[in-house]
Amino acid sequence: MHEINSDAVYQNSPETRQKVTDIFSRQEIAMLTKRSDLMGAWAIVMTWGGVALIFTLMAWVSQQSIWLAVPGIIVGMLFLAGRQLSLSIIVHDASHGTLFKTKWLNQRLTDWLCARPLWNDLSKYRDYHFIHHTRTGTDDDPDLILRNGYPTSPQSLARKFARDLSGLIGIKFLLGRVLMDAGILNWTVTGEVKWLPQNERRWYQPIISLITESTPMLLTNILLFGALYLAGHAWLYLCWVVAHLTFFMAFMRIRSMAEHAACARNLNMFENTRTVKAGWLARALVAPIGVNYHMEHHIVASCPWFRLATAHKMLQERGAVPVPPTYWQVLKIMGSGAQRPSVNPA
Repeated sequence: MHEINSDAVYQNSPETRQKVTDIFSRQEIAMLTKRSDLMGAWAIVMTWGGVALIFTLMAWVSQQSIWLAVPGIIVGMLFLAGRQLSLSIIVHDASHGTLFKTKWLNQRLTDWLCARPLWNDLSKYRDYHFIHHTRTGTDDDPDLILRNGYPTSPQSLARKFARDLSGLIGIKFLLGRVLMDAGILNWTVTGEVKWLPQNERRWYQPIISLITESTPMLLTNILLFGALYLAGHAWLYLCWVVAHLTFFMAFMRIRSMAEHAACARNLNMFENTRTVKAGWLARALVAPIGVNYHMEHHIVASCPWFRLATAHKMLQERGAVPVPPTYWQVLKIMGSGAQRPSVNPA
């Protein structure tokens, strides 16, 4: 991978982004990019409210017969992982400054309520993610590792999901997070390993860095555990962790495949990005907060989540975007074993 120019992080690249004004009028852009503190708050309340409801139902079902309790708890963890993905998407939107109209709510409140409980860091994610937007479809795209290797064989796809659901990938990510907070690995959300030089560091500096960087995660998770403990169901915190190490990893893979995998390797965002049709179950598990409208997000990156459906409808009416596949159709493409033609960037 080529060295990435850090100056590109906060700039639109004329090579990778078509002018939005070629597609929408300035009045339409103003409408599509209008943000709302109320809708940002609703996204967070809706997500954590869902977590609270799922915990409540899991606590109830645990009191039933084992034949109902075991599958009920597993299903509960499945939906918990969907809410964890929702928290991740909220962090993504806040990194663009579109979740809230108020800057502090985007940068601080969202970081503590949504990023830190999942051992994420909004500011680091923002710097990383903006490179993806300015370099989509090029060799400098930091998310390239998430789209490579697709389509693959059905057996290979099954093995990938088996590793996700077994917790192997989740444990790998946890270890990576420890090393990133210690300043030993480069910060990423893809699982790519890039070692940082340690020659000039004292033996204790990685330990201090790990403690400093991981403290917000520890504090927020202690609060979550404490709330469950006071409610008399401390064991539910283990379900939160297991859901994150298993189902969440599988949902992240599906999200990554849906957004860019098996799309053309060129600079055209209408070809290197995909929007997916999502029903209620997909929205609950793998497509929360409008994340399925990914092509629209790349076209108008400053469009908040609750206006992406409007942007999609407008683009469809103008014949600018194709009819989106369902998530099931995307999975069939990913496991088809047939390579689609791709165009390398000039």
